[in-house]
Amino acid sequence: MTHRALIVVAEGVDDLQSVTLIDVLRRAKVEVVVASIEGRRMLTCARGTRLTADGMLVDLLAQPFDLIVLPGGEKGAQHMAAHQPLAQQVKDQAKTGKFFAAIGEGPLALQAFGVLRQRRMTCDPAVSQGLSGCSFVDQPVVVDGNCITAQGSAAALEFALVLVEQLAGRVVRKRVATELRV
Repeated sequence: MTHRALIVVAEGVDDLQSVTLIDVLRRAKVEVVVASIEGRRMLTCARGTRLTADGMLVDLLAQPFDLIVLPGGEKGAQHMAAHQPLAQQVKDQAKTGKFFAAIGEGPLALQAFGVLRQRRMTCDPAVSQGLSGCSFVDQPVVVDGNCITAQGSAAALEFALVLVEQLAGRVVRKRVATELRV
């Protein structure tokens, strides 16, 4: 069974987090679709890396995904938090019990969408004081049902491997981790 993951990007997303997620999920044979919420496919990440999305989020809204992931990066997370079509897609994902995830500042967008209520979660500790209605856990990666969150770039590889395990199981996670020499 092929799993599908949507990685949402915006101007100013974190370079390392975005590329790590794309790379590790693709190594696990997950069909990864990178979608821009901006008016263009070519974006500049927080540290200058140029990233070209596979398509525009507005063109993908009707498609089903097993996982939706929001990379961090303060500016990118702010853009995502204000994007209503993304908000609705993540709310629908959460409501149907499918996986949704975010890393770094990305959980702030999840908070804005109202999908973190009563959940255990983590994010970049520097922005955790801005959270309410959820329980911040000071761990690199936190899984609470269908919600998976991570603290930041140092946790990006572990976060991506946890996403692989949630989607495809421990055997696939172990294969990918071995390939990466983790």
